[in-house]
Amino acid sequence: MSNKAVFDCVSIFPEMFAALTASGITRKALEAGLWSLNLWNPRDYAENVWRTVDDRPYGGGPGMVMQAGPLEKTIAAARARQQAEHVTSRVIYLSPQGRPLTHVRVMALSGLLAAGTGFILLSGRYEGVDERLIERCVDEEISLGDFVLSGGELAAMALMDALVRQLPGALGDTASAVEDSFVAGLLDCPHYTRPEVYEGRATPEVLLSGDHARIRRWRLKMSLARTRKRRPELLTQRALSAEETQLMAEILKDEAHEQCGEH
Repeated sequence: MSNKAVFDCVSIFPEMFAALTASGITRKALEAGLWSLNLWNPRDYAENVWRTVDDRPYGGGPGMVMQAGPLEKTIAAARARQQAEHVTSRVIYLSPQGRPLTHVRVMALSGLLAAGTGFILLSGRYEGVDERLIERCVDEEISLGDFVLSGGELAAMALMDALVRQLPGALGDTASAVEDSFVAGLLDCPHYTRPEVYEGRATPEVLLSGDHARIRRWRLKMSLARTRKRRPELLTQRALSAEETQLMAEILKDEAHEQCGEH
């Protein structure tokens, strides 16, 4: 079993993945040997000299559809490479028809990586891929949300970035991943840095107090308030602790006072 996270990406634009390998946390983690990336272009497995990987859809309609044959050969090659590293493969197709990606799903996939599963990420293009390829080779479809991108590469990179962040040693501060938005099912609290006053707007006094208990409580309250305002559906998906229930009561009282002040 490999001791690092293993990713094999299938794309007709493999050069796009330089965004992960050339900068930021993902580059540092790659250089540290925490994960590996192999890129596969299905044009290399095309069935004609023109390296064609798409054709018109049966039944008519606009656009082109990626052919099953070249993609299946590419996935098979990636799977064989992973098996040589004693890695169990899971094929994920980045698709608008997939299940929306959430932090909970990221953590579940992170667990699979830690257990020795390698991911083969399929990035579609055009109108999508032949359904028979999905039926034969794909284990899971994942979507970034209810919108359409030009291809699956950006979605694949977003998924890998989210997973690499969870690898032990990937972040300079181990607390960073714990305190990220959505980790506790809430949006993150506001953050401030120097100068203390910017364009007439001061940093909240509590953050300058040095009182860690007060700071922790303020941040939790701000997370609850921001989540209630921007993503209230998240609050219905988790049970509030006793402290969170008390803070939510304070938030509602604050809002009532603000409304009274407006009138």
